[in-house]
Amino acid sequence: MTSAPVRYSPSVEDIRPDEKETEASLNETFDTILETTAEDYGHAVRSVHAKAHGILEGTLRVHDDLPPELAQGLFAKPGQHKVYLRLSTNAGDILPDAISLPRGLALKVLNVEGERLPDAEGSTQDFVMVNGPVFQTKTADQFLGNLKMLAKTTDRLEGTKAVMSSVLRGVNKALESVGIESSKIQSLGGAPNVDPLGQTYFSVTPFRYGPYIAKFSVVPVSPDLTELESKEIDASDRPNAIRETVQAEMSERMGVWEFRVQLCRDLEKQPVEDPTVEWKEDEAPFQTVATITAEPQDSWDATRVQAVDEEMRFSIWTGLAAHQPLGNINRARRSAYQHSSEFRARFNRCPIHEPA
Repeated sequence: MTSAPVRYSPSVEDIRPDEKETEASLNETFDTILETTAEDYGHAVRSVHAKAHGILEGTLRVHDDLPPELAQGLFAKPGQHKVYLRLSTNAGDILPDAISLPRGLALKVLNVEGERLPDAEGSTQDFVMVNGPVFQTKTADQFLGNLKMLAKTTDRLEGTKAVMSSVLRGVNKALESVGIESSKIQSLGGAPNVDPLGQTYFSVTPFRYGPYIAKFSVVPVSPDLTELESKEIDASDRPNAIRETVQAEMSERMGVWEFRVQLCRDLEKQPVEDPTVEWKEDEAPFQTVATITAEPQDSWDATRVQAVDEEMRFSIWTGLAAHQPLGNINRARRSAYQHSSEFRARFNRCPIHEPA
């Protein structure tokens, strides 16, 4: 038996007095990345998750007869929504795929009804996830320290990064063999070079779920995807090996994922302000609320890449008030997402907008 879900109140958040200063410093550091890559490429890219490996179009179906605690926000009533999925890796520069990094999945759900978050344009709901259950730092100021170190290496020493990535992959596998997982080693290039289509993705940070608190997950369930769970991609001589692999696979595979919700049931065991703590599933189980389906398609269709990768942004602060982001890391992300998209729009002279 699991406990009843914790009800949200503003008191679950601990707003620090230095958050505005940290946000400003984050934006200054992101500027280093944005300006360096824009100058090198002659084109502005995202400050994180710059390199996309696939852009998919699909359908999200909210399940019928959800219990009241799960029928909240976007999932309050059954129905279907068009969605876009963007598969990526987490660096702020366009690196060859031999430098292996954690995978990202950004999901944009269209035609969403309900009260919106402040300044959230359009009628969409965004979810931004990675293929691991925890964040690498507890607070935004700790993340700032890591970001400053990474910013100094932006778009430099690709050969050295590739060699280091190979070494770190070995270290990571050795740690995993004794039951240790290091998100920091993976973020520095030690992540296994896995196929993104076979991965499970996590929101990592918590959000409101109507009157409750939750984390989210997207899990592959179709046989065409689950058989790719342990597949690693050899990118030693192909700089875009992941994109090419995904494109070949999605041309003939049926992609089906479950969207799952993990309700907070104990603030001590499932803290809001510390995303380095994994919410254990035996104490707070994931429950399926929707299914995402992507038919076989060209995952690098030029028209869709232009529309999604160039003309849209993905932000956890784009969406419903019922899914308000919670915690110090999420509060810092609000300014950072906006700052990055405004830079891209200004430099590329291409407005960023929500799809109608």
